[in-house]
Amino acid sequence: MDSEPWPTEIRLAADKRRLTVAYDDGLSCKIPAELARVMSPSAEVQGHSAAERKTVAGKRDVAIRAVEPVGNYAVRLVFDDGHSTGIFTWGYLRKLGTEREALMRAYLDELAAKGLARDP
Repeated sequence: MDSEPWPTEIRLAADKRRLTVAYDDGLSCKIPAELARVMSPSAEVQGHSAAERKTVAGKRDVAIRAVEPVGNYAVRLVFDDGHSTGIFTWGYLRKLGTEREALMRAYLDELAAKGLARDP
């Protein structure tokens, strides 16, 4: 039997800029749309190796247009900038939620180091 926490609710905020995922172990994660977009697990963002990973700039105001189920293990997030190729597993969503602050700090540092901005 799988002992990984299981999502009990996935809710998109009214402004479509935050996804909340609640798990059966009591944890509730709030994931900003910007973080989900720039950390998308898609090959377009992650590449096929660490060396191919892309830094996605200009996504401060991105919104999630749709949350589509993928089997019973994940969701596809459709963003208003047209990106929709990432499959977000429950575990990956949990990581984005629990490590949100550290991931966002690392992202901001990466933007600064490359002379890029969050604004379009």
